Amino acid sequence: MTRVRLGAIGAGWWATSNHFPLFAARADVELVGVCGLGDDLPDIRDRFGFGFATEDPEELFAAGLDAVVITTPHDLHHPLAARALDLGLHVLCEKPMTLAATEAWDLVERAERAGTVFLVPYGWNYKPFTTAAKRLIDDGSIGEIQYALCHMASPTRGLFGNDPSHMLERWSSATAPDPTTWSSPARGGGYAHGQVTHSSALLFWLTGLRARSISGRVLAAGAPVDLFDAGVIRFDNGALGTLSGAATLADGDKYQIDIRLFGTEGVLMIDVERERVALSRYDGTRVDIEIGEGEGEYECLVPPARFIDLITGASTENNSGVEVAARSVELVDALLRSSAADGADVLVHD
Repeated sequence: MTRVRLGAIGAGWWATSNHFPLFAARADVELVGVCGLGDDLPDIRDRFGFGFATEDPEELFAAGLDAVVITTPHDLHHPLAARALDLGLHVLCEKPMTLAATEAWDLVERAERAGTVFLVPYGWNYKPFTTAAKRLIDDGSIGEIQYALCHMASPTRGLFGNDPSHMLERWSSATAPDPTTWSSPARGGGYAHGQVTHSSALLFWLTGLRARSISGRVLAAGAPVDLFDAGVIRFDNGALGTLSGAATLADGDKYQIDIRLFGTEGVLMIDVERERVALSRYDGTRVDIEIGEGEGEYECLVPPARFIDLITGASTENNSGVEVAARSVELVDALLRSSAADGADVLVHD
């Protein structure tokens, strides 16, 4: 088997704790080089078996790669992913894919021209119970969607509020995320970019919907970036929707993602906290998807593996492609613009 020659840009806490161990364990991946900053970069190179380490992305791009994984701060995603696509590389880019809608759709166009794999690793999009829910939707079980509720909450006030007494103590000093990145408005800090990106991308992948306009508000509640988000959405198909997010669950509480879809033929509820998928059709049909205990917990083991499988041809199912990611980006972008305009209704796209 030909090995996928993979390079990595970004070597922080998420890359080293999640992605690199998974790639290093695969026989069909060659870790060509790692690009990052910091005195520990040589140690990261040696720990995971990268061929070389550099602080220059162009040196990495010149190393004859097949693919690249990008885990830099959010504001650097677009230029790096654009460069990789223009070189014809397969790209795994962390979420949010970009901060601005124009950048997101630029990557969609570049990915289409490149004809390569582009995957944004949204872990919940690959859960067995969400894929089962999507089959129900695709089979027409709820008919045409007329109303969608999309809610998320998580114990992340320490991450976005830059308060080390909450949540950050979960990580050791060697792997802890840099709170100044996650709580910086200029770098895309805040709950909308950091967490609503998950719930909205799950909604768009499940349903195929695209938001047309939104009237929204965000609240920082004393933090440097938003901790709470709320919006009323109109989708392209005329459906109505609500979007909400909250960063202040108590430490240790289970993440909440609650998606409820009301259609012309029935209602579907997806609840990751209580691990439930339930379909109620107006003809009396009831379907409950069996979900194993703990399956609703977030993990991101499948997306990196799926990225390699898509490149090698071992799989053809990309549950979080570039267009799904772009629909999430443009919604968050519009939510923040609406809030800055005192909740005015703004277009998500023309």
